[in-house]
Amino acid sequence: MFTTDVRADQNRTGPSGSSPQGITRVVSIDALRGFDMFWLMRGYGVIVAAAALVSPQWGAAVSAQMEHSMWIGFTFWDFIAPLFLFVIGLSMPYSFSKRLERGDSRKDLYWHILRRTVILILLGWVMSGWLGLNFPLRITGVLPRIALSYLIAALIVMGTGVRGQILWTVGILLGYWAAMAWIPVPGFGAGTYSMQGNLSGFLDRLLLPSQVRWCCAEYAKFGDFCGVLGTFPSAATVMPGVLCGHLLRSSVPVTKRLLVFWAGGAAAVGLALLWNMVHPIITALWTSSYVMYATGWSMMLFGLFYWIIDVRGYRKWAFPFVVIGMNALTIYVLQSQIKFVDIANIFMRGIIRHSGTYGPLLTFASTLAVEWLFLFWLYRKRIFWKV
Repeated sequence: MFTTDVRADQNRTGPSGSSPQGITRVVSIDALRGFDMFWLMRGYGVIVAAAALVSPQWGAAVSAQMEHSMWIGFTFWDFIAPLFLFVIGLSMPYSFSKRLERGDSRKDLYWHILRRTVILILLGWVMSGWLGLNFPLRITGVLPRIALSYLIAALIVMGTGVRGQILWTVGILLGYWAAMAWIPVPGFGAGTYSMQGNLSGFLDRLLLPSQVRWCCAEYAKFGDFCGVLGTFPSAATVMPGVLCGHLLRSSVPVTKRLLVFWAGGAAAVGLALLWNMVHPIITALWTSSYVMYATGWSMMLFGLFYWIIDVRGYRKWAFPFVVIGMNALTIYVLQSQIKFVDIANIFMRGIIRHSGTYGPLLTFASTLAVEWLFLFWLYRKRIFWKV
């Protein structure tokens, strides 16, 4: 639902890492969420169009980074989804503790988790075109995957302490690796990571309607990017964010927090590259090595945001991202239902028509501006969509 929300998010964390009385948010979390959503708005188009103006080679190179890997490998676009899940994890200790501190019971919190999961799944189904009643209906998708990942991670957080959360995360990642390596697929055997022969794709073909699988890549013939088995390592992607959130709420000095974010993130990237030799980094399968690789970069990037915004106090540059991050779900859903480009064209179509090679850049930039101004209006009215 939409709620009017007055927050104490403009307070500043002290240089020692201690939090003054009354602070309810770490601004860098909102900024990082907004940075991630920026690319899912029209940010990708602005960057690609700008690069193409430099040279065709630059345009092609940047454009390739704004697409998912064909199979084995990692592009910038492969980083967007796991970063969003990592940020969900960062927010979870704050959200849960806030509800418990205001008097909600654990039963109330479980109902909140379930309600949020159901709403996200229903929104995902609406975005997948369920209201068109074109059967068979697709049951998977980005929001259903996020919802189930959130549910699994939330249940782990509610049911275990920090030690248990670490063990569950490691267990899921190792268990998924073991399943992919040791469970044979009919006609292909065990340990196959080809599009046709991997275990995850086999289960998708077995359990999901073939007509409505993810249809944006070659892999769609053999599996679903948001399919069945990959939901578990996707949930494990949330958990490092949860652990970093616990660290943020602790009394650990800020220098040690930053050391964990940066050194721990670098170690995760290194481990992932080693793991890649036997368990390849494959976005479509959400392999455990992919989770580790994306998690490492997420930790280091968050460490940078946290240091600049909350430790050093430089916030003005991040304000555009904060505006997006405070209503990330709003713009994600609405941009799939509303043609913001048509609104931008009301004001810009004449200029764009006469701008020559700058036309694509102006189209993306003006559409992005319309979306951001809408979110800024919501921000000024203190209206945030919370489920």
